[in-house]
Amino acid sequence: MTELPDSARRVADAAAAAGIAIDVVQMPDSTRTAEDAAAACGCAVAQIVKSLIFVGAETGRPYLLLVSGVNRVDETGIAGLLGEPLKRPDGKTVRELTGYAIGGIPPIGHPAPMPTVIDETLLTFDTVWAAAGTPRCVFASDPNALKDATGARAYAF
Repeated sequence: MTELPDSARRVADAAAAAGIAIDVVQMPDSTRTAEDAAAACGCAVAQIVKSLIFVGAETGRPYLLLVSGVNRVDETGIAGLLGEPLKRPDGKTVRELTGYAIGGIPPIGHPAPMPTVIDETLLTFDTVWAAAGTPRCVFASDPNALKDATGARAYAF
């Protein structure tokens, strides 16, 4: 068995600490996009968790949005939910906030908790797939376990 990269090991450890049983899988090809991940995992694109980082335009506070692979972020709606407009940080800032590079950002295992919103679409599935710290590592999970572990609020994207 291939040894997991350190970033994927951190995700596995965070899942265990949260009481979520996962198996991190390292795919032979990239799972950077929702479409690539769905093809690699053998699931619908809607079952892919896009872990997106935004920051508050007024406060600079980071927010984690767990969005179904078929949906886009309604920034106006999310801004209303969170109480401030949002902006997209650059890749360097994302890595500083999460400890992971864009394309491998997991829903768990960040250095500090962030206010989190989960797409209601994800909650309609028994199993969803999320990045596990690298653009080639993924894991399957019950979406409600991710919701609970992150303290996420559900929202219709």
